[in-house]
Amino acid sequence: MTSSYHFDVLIIGSGAAGLTHALHLAEHAQVAVLSKDKLEEGASLYAQGGISVVLDQADSLHSHIDDTIRAGAGLCNEEAVRFTVEQARESIEWLIDQGVSFTKDGVTSETYHLTQEGGHSHRRIIHSADATGREVETTLLAKAKVHPNIHLFPHHIGIDLITRRKQFGDEDDRCLGSYALDIKSDTPCTFTAPVTVLATGGAGKVYLYTSNPDVSTGDGIAMGWRAGCDVANMEFIQFHPTCLYHPKAKSFLISEALRGEGAKLLLADGSQFMEDFHPQAELAPRDVVARAIDHEMKRLGDDCVYLDISHQSKEFIEEHFPTIHKRCLSFGIDMTEEPIPVVPAAHYTCGGLITDLHGQTDIKGLYAIGETAHTGLHGANRMASNSLLECLVFARSAAHHIKQQLEHGSKPPTIPTWDASRVRPAKEAISISHNWDELRRFMWDYVGIVRSNERLYKAQQRLNLLQQEIGDYYSQHRISSDLLELRNLANVAELIISSALQRKESRGLHYTLDYPETAPDHEAKDTIISGKS
Repeated sequence: MTSSYHFDVLIIGSGAAGLTHALHLAEHAQVAVLSKDKLEEGASLYAQGGISVVLDQADSLHSHIDDTIRAGAGLCNEEAVRFTVEQARESIEWLIDQGVSFTKDGVTSETYHLTQEGGHSHRRIIHSADATGREVETTLLAKAKVHPNIHLFPHHIGIDLITRRKQFGDEDDRCLGSYALDIKSDTPCTFTAPVTVLATGGAGKVYLYTSNPDVSTGDGIAMGWRAGCDVANMEFIQFHPTCLYHPKAKSFLISEALRGEGAKLLLADGSQFMEDFHPQAELAPRDVVARAIDHEMKRLGDDCVYLDISHQSKEFIEEHFPTIHKRCLSFGIDMTEEPIPVVPAAHYTCGGLITDLHGQTDIKGLYAIGETAHTGLHGANRMASNSLLECLVFARSAAHHIKQQLEHGSKPPTIPTWDASRVRPAKEAISISHNWDELRRFMWDYVGIVRSNERLYKAQQRLNLLQQEIGDYYSQHRISSDLLELRNLANVAELIISSALQRKESRGLHYTLDYPETAPDHEAKDTIISGKS
C-alpha cells in the first residue's frame, strides 16, 4: 500500500541547509523534511573546521570577497560572492540565537576564537572546537523536532522529481513534488508540494576514497538533472588534502584548521615540501596542496604523507582538536607526539544545479541549496569554510523568496502512485555492489586529482556500459536504496566526465595533462550541461 502526502514545502535533505531552510519557513508553512538515513546523518554532521565570517576588526568584507575570488581561480560569480559574504554575520548571529555554541577565546571571554585556513588572509573561521558541523546539525535538529509545522521523515530516499512536463507533457514545466522510497517498509510513496527544495549534499561517494559519509551520493544533483535542470562546473571536485590514512579509518577528515594552527606536511623522511609548490606553503588553496601531496606520493611511491602538529602543547591540541585527537588515539596515533599519516580524498562538489541568489533552479517550484547547488560562490575551487556559510545564506534567502510566493491551502495535484506492477524482486544484489565498486574505482583512477583525455575517455567508455546495465536492472527489478544511489552516482559520474572533457585548460580543481596551462581569466567560462535534452 503506497502512501501519499501533501505539504506547502517539501525539503529533501536534513543537513545544515535543509534544516536552516525548514526553520526559517516553519512559522509560515507546513514543511516536510526527508532524510534517507537518520535525520542527523550527512556531511554537515562531520564538518570540522568551521564557518567563515568577518568578525575581527583587522579583517574586512572586501578581504573575504577577494580571498574567495582568488581561490576560485577566475570562475567565481562576484555577485554571488558579495551576497554570501555580506550575509555571513547575520547568518552566524541567527545560529547563535538558535543555541549553537561556538568556541571562545577563554573561559570568561566574550570574544569568539577565530582560526585561519587555506586561502584566507585573516583569521575568520568561527568554530565549535573541531566539531562545528556536529554542533550546528544537532542544535538545529533539536529545534526542528519540536516545531509543530516541521514534519520529519527519516529513512526516506528520493526516487524522482514529479514535474508537469514528465507527468502531463506540459511545455510550461513545474515541479510538483517527488516520489520517495520508505526504506524501512520498502514502499514507494508520493510527496506533493507547490515548492520542492533539494538539499541532499554532494557526491563524494562517486570516488573510491572520500571524506564524505555514505549518504553523499549526489541524489539531488542527479534527480534535478533527470528532471531537466541545467548543471554547471561538475568537473571541479575538491579533493581534501588530508584524510587519515589507516586501513580501519573510514572517511575520517583531518581538519585544515590543523594547518591553520601551524601543522606541517612532511615526507616519510621528515622533510617539508609545500614551500616548493606555493609561497603560502601549508596554507595554499586546497587544490594546490592536494596536487602537491599527490605528486610527492607518486614520485616516491609512498602510500601517504604526514601532518605534524606535535610542536604545539598537548593542552593546546586537546583543547582545539579533541575529536581528531581522540579518533587518532583509537588507531594508536598520538598526534601530540607524532605526525598523522594522511592522503587526499574526494571532499566537495563545487558544481551542481544552477540556481540564482534565491536558490531557484530553472524549473518553476524547484529550489536547490547547499552543496547540491551551483550558486557561483566557489568558482573553480571552494575556499575553506565557505561551504557551511553557503548553506546558511542560501537557505535563508530561498526561504524568504518562497514565503513571498506561498499559496496556502492549495489542493494537491492528482498524481499517479508509483507503478511497481511490471517489475520483480531482485534475486540477488551482487550486480549492484559490483557495479558500485567498479564505478568508484575507475572514477578514482581516471577522473581524479590529475586527469588526461585518455583517462577520461576510458572512464566514459566504461561508464556507458555500466549505465546500460544499471538501466536494464532498474527497469526490471524493484527499487532499493542501493539501486537508487548507484543510479544517481552513475548520473553524477557522467556529468563529471562530460564536464572535464569540455574544459580545454587546467583551472582550479581541474588539472589535465593534455591542457596544463590556464586560459586568461577574461576567457574563463562555466561548463554548462543542459538537462533539457
